[in-house]
Order: sequence, then C-alpha cells, then structure tokens
Amino acid sequence: MLGGGSAGSSAHVRSLAAGLVARGVRVTVCAPAELEREYDFPAAGARFVAVPRRADPAAVGALRAACADADVVHAHGLHAAVRAALALRGRKGVPLVVTWHTRAHAEGARGHVLRLLERRVSRAAAVVLATSSDLVDRARSRGARDARLAPVAVPAPRLDPGLPDGKARAELGAVERPLVMAVGSLVAHRGYEVLMDAARAWRDLDPAPLLVIAGEGPGRPALQRRIEDEALPVRLVGRRDDITELLSAADVAVLPSRWEARSLLAQEALRLGVPLVATAVGGVPELVGDAALLVPYGDPGALADAVVGLLGDPGVRRELAEAGRAQAGTWPTEDETVAQVLSVYDELAGT
Repeated sequence: MLGGGSAGSSAHVRSLAAGLVARGVRVTVCAPAELEREYDFPAAGARFVAVPRRADPAAVGALRAACADADVVHAHGLHAAVRAALALRGRKGVPLVVTWHTRAHAEGARGHVLRLLERRVSRAAAVVLATSSDLVDRARSRGARDARLAPVAVPAPRLDPGLPDGKARAELGAVERPLVMAVGSLVAHRGYEVLMDAARAWRDLDPAPLLVIAGEGPGRPALQRRIEDEALPVRLVGRRDDITELLSAADVAVLPSRWEARSLLAQEALRLGVPLVATAVGGVPELVGDAALLVPYGDPGALADAVVGLLGDPGVRRELAEAGRAQAGTWPTEDETVAQVLSVYDELAGT
C-alpha cells in the first residue's frame, strides 16, 4: 500500500513488486491511480488496485476489499499505514508490515496529531521496517513491538547515451560557470531558505556559480520572490523527468535538508560520481560515510564555504567522486532488499 507516494517509496515499491513476483509471490499494489501511470506496477507483474488519496473516505473500504485474501499487508508511509490498520480492523491473523521511509514534519497541534498517528501505527504493526537507524529508534519510542533497520535499494540511475555532451548545462545556462544542483520538493524542511542564504554569499564571485533547484511545492512563490528581490544566481526549474541528466552535468550537488533518511539525491549523486555537500542530519551520515562533505543544518556560511571550496579544488572533487562510487557499492542491492523483505513475510506468515 502506498499513500501519496514519494519518489523514493514509489520506486522502492515498484522494485519490490518486481522482485517478489519473480520469486513466486502474488502481489497487489494499492495506490492512487496517478502512481500506476507513472510507475506501471502491472508491468512488474503486480495486480494494481486504484485507491483514492488519504482524504477520501472511500479509501478504507477499497483497501478492505483489496486485502480480503491477503496473507501479509505491507504499508509504505505513515498515512498508508493508518489506512491499512483501519482496513484490517477485526481481521485476525493478517500481519501488518510498515516501512517508514521518512518522517513527517509538523509543529503545534498538527505535530501532536502526527505523533499520535505514529504511535497508533507502530503498535498496530507486527514489524516496522525503518530505512535509517534514527527511524528505528523513533519507531521503538512510539511503541513498536519489533522495529528493524531495512535500508531500501532503488534502481541505479541510467544516463541516456544519445544525449549530446553539454546539453543539460547549455539548457540551464551554465556553460561557462559552475553548476550546483539541488533536487526535492519545495517545502520548508528541505532547507532551501538556508540554501538561498548560501547562494547570496557566492553571488559576487566571478563567474558566480548557478544554483539549480528541481522540484515543486508550496514554497515556490516565496523562493522565487527572494531570487528576484536579491538577484540571486538561482533557477527553479520545477519538476523534471531528466534528473539524472541534470545531476550528472553538475559540478556539485547539495542537500540542505533539516532531516533525511536515505535521500534519493544523495544516492544518485554518489553513484554518478558528483561531489555532494549535505547536512549531517538523520540517516545522511550513515548513508554517505566519508564520501561527502557534511555541514550543520541551518548554517548558510558553512554550506557556502563547503560548496565554494569544492568548486575551487578539482582534486578534492575527484577524490569525492571516487569515494562516492565506492560508498554506493556498499549499499544493499535490489535483490538483497527483496530478500530481506521476503524473509520478514515468511517469518510472519509462518512458512
């Protein structure tokens, strides 16, 4: 089950479905219809059931019907897990597995509600699989009976060999200037306001590095106003389907988030050999090891210094590129991820 379906969780479910089907498991994916169009779960061998998004009251009924003959139900994300628990209410003997890919970010009354939902989900699940160690600790603190580290693998990025060299840089306007790339939804916890402060610190360099941010979200108007009012060397390019090509063209990738588990940007950057500057938060340090420059969250000076320092030192960039590819080689493969999940299913189903 998927709720809204972030890029990371959706790609993981697509990979998981294909691997489980290949091992003889009957798989049904329940998710909003638009995710089926984007990820084509039936092509992976899974049955697909379109389920309305979490605000729709029909969702629980649709999930209850889809789970009628399930041996195990696996929910990805907090809201999908809440609905799964409701759909399984009154059905004994059907274990619920929950994967926490990330954590919700909210303050005040909404934050209190989210903590209540986390407790409810943690206690309803037979097993909570968490993608980073701090999420394992969080699940246990919320009352999980069994919480395990399960770092998920997603397909490695693939470059289009037919694209001419330099096309992405030319399109972005960075042919004769350094290119810094960030990717992610335009929401507060991504840290883009801090990144804007860092860009202001390097705007007077000659040539000024161009910061390109790929992603959409409610923060776009405020960010665009800052770019225009402060003449920042920043471009917002919206949601793109050529992230791999854009990222591979960058001189440096940057991840300024307040919190991340297994960041897709970090994984793609290291696999592509693009030097990464990231905040030392959540699961980032255990993901990247020594293969990235880590800075404190909320420190634009440290962020700017790290980026500018890398841009001015090709030798360090080469070292990080090599270290990144080596670090990526230590991550679990898709087959290993599928095998771990299947072992949990077998354990719970008693086979």
